[in-house]
Amino acid sequence: MADKPTKRHLLSTRIWHWVNAVSLIVLFMSGLGISNAHRYLYWGDYGFDPADAWLAVMRFPSWTTIPSHYNLAESRDWHILMAWPFALALLFIWIAMLLNRHFWRDIKTSSREWKPSSIAADFRAHMRLLFSRGEAESAAKYNFLQKLAYGLVYGVFLPMMVFTGLAISPGFEPAAPWLVDLLGGRQSARSLHFIFAFATFGFVFVHIIMVLLSGSVKQTWGMIAGGKRESQDEA
Repeated sequence: MADKPTKRHLLSTRIWHWVNAVSLIVLFMSGLGISNAHRYLYWGDYGFDPADAWLAVMRFPSWTTIPSHYNLAESRDWHILMAWPFALALLFIWIAMLLNRHFWRDIKTSSREWKPSSIAADFRAHMRLLFSRGEAESAAKYNFLQKLAYGLVYGVFLPMMVFTGLAISPGFEPAAPWLVDLLGGRQSARSLHFIFAFATFGFVFVHIIMVLLSGSVKQTWGMIAGGKRESQDEA
């Protein structure tokens, strides 16, 4: 007998998805405006001389920044404004995922899925644009590569954006110097913030491509209305 179908995306996931999407767009574009003020990245506690930089960042065009004209103070205001909903929404989704078992059911990987043969099978399926869940965990919503990607985003990329953002915030270091030290210094935190921001951008770019390839209307409406989650027999 088939299990009763349920929503593919829980309400908590849908709320977080759209709050996070808006927050990330504003944070990324205002962050590019902040980057234009000093386009060099350093390691350690201090960095002022471009000759000591490990990376010279491109100057981002006005259509990619908030505001569209150069205004460091306004870019910082937008960045700080959206940092709060971004961080609080991340805390919310982690609590929700642990309580409603979304993390344990859909994202947590098993030892079986880490077998080279299983990883290779999932990779071949993705190359053939087959996005159904992997054979190893047929009851889960995602296959191994999707679980790995979401796990990195939820557990590494987004939290590190919060922690590195706090570490480079003016006036935060006296309140929690241990965090700045843990990240290798304020300039190291700034470099890591840049790296994780673009790692997240890379994930979002691939995510959008996957949505377009797997049915953009159905996928988008599913994230709005919840969509139908197939029973295990249907899967």
